[in-house]
Amino acid sequence: MTLGVPTETQPGERRVALTPDAAGRLIKKQGYAVRVERGAGASAGFADADYEKAGAALVSREDALGSDVVCCVQPPPDRERLKEGAVLVGFLSPLDDPQAAADLARRGVTALAMELVPRTTRAQRMDALSAMSTVAGYKAALMAADRLPKFFPLLTTAAGTLRPAKLLVLGAGVAGLQALATARRLGAITSGYDIRAAAAEQVESVGAKFVTLDVAAADADDGRGYAKALKEDEQRRQTEALMAVVAEHDVVITTALIPGRRAPELITQAGVEAMRPGSVIVDLAAPNGGNCAVTQPGDTVYHTGVAVLGPTNLAAEMPLHASEMYAKTVSALVAEFTDDAGAFVAAPDDEIFAGCCVARGGEVVNERVRALLAPAD
Repeated sequence: MTLGVPTETQPGERRVALTPDAAGRLIKKQGYAVRVERGAGASAGFADADYEKAGAALVSREDALGSDVVCCVQPPPDRERLKEGAVLVGFLSPLDDPQAAADLARRGVTALAMELVPRTTRAQRMDALSAMSTVAGYKAALMAADRLPKFFPLLTTAAGTLRPAKLLVLGAGVAGLQALATARRLGAITSGYDIRAAAAEQVESVGAKFVTLDVAAADADDGRGYAKALKEDEQRRQTEALMAVVAEHDVVITTALIPGRRAPELITQAGVEAMRPGSVIVDLAAPNGGNCAVTQPGDTVYHTGVAVLGPTNLAAEMPLHASEMYAKTVSALVAEFTDDAGAFVAAPDDEIFAGCCVARGGEVVNERVRALLAPAD
């Protein structure tokens, strides 16, 4: 079977779905004929010659998209070039753009969304979302350190002692924990908050203090490693309680996301105004509207002297390592459902396949995506 890797075309996207190493493994171990669009890996630091050395063929975009299996980072805008019966693997954003999933279904494409891979032990090596969250958390801490008009670490100098910066992370998932760990390595005093009480141990494991608020829901974990949405009164009490905590910190990194829903507002405009001028907020929930009331996705705004950064694709700003990590998860998923004859075989009864498959056999098969497509009563 042929496996295509097209060049990413979305503005700012510098990653590539498969690195030369990952392509080589799929060629040698699974028997795929890998076809890479010329220049696909250039922005991530991977030359065409590296793919050829790994055994891949350099082809046109049309040939890459016309393969039996197509691996991408973002869904290709020219999806009409996918052939009927093809398999598309990538970050497909089906909960944010269910119509795209419906379009793929109409073309007879089997669409596997990497962000829907279940968080199970068996699927861990295919967890692209966690891999990219690691990159985003690391980069967010560096961005904050660069923008903050003071040092992160405690410094004793000839001019006197400089106190360390205080950094707070809201949302102790993979991105939040990586941000805390990175900020601590840079010398900041770190604290973390999450509505899931179970996150306390994880926050403390990276050397941060866990912030406790008396507003958490009784059952805040959805069972898939994500936080549940709070009820309206719980959300209001949480936001009010966080205002005082936020005001005590120089940097706040927010990471609270609920798949398929607008990001919860954790920092109100009044909360921003309560922070000291020169403080920094890095809102990793910006792609879904943001956790901060004044966040502008893709932009940096200054409100009462506070810098509010709304990055929408931090992983693409570290394309080499991000591509290496992503390629490992994608190639692991493809290999998992490739038989001994080198053919990709759908497995609707498999929990991993069923979890990430959004379209198959001409239909949208994911229940949550179907619900979003259903007409309102």
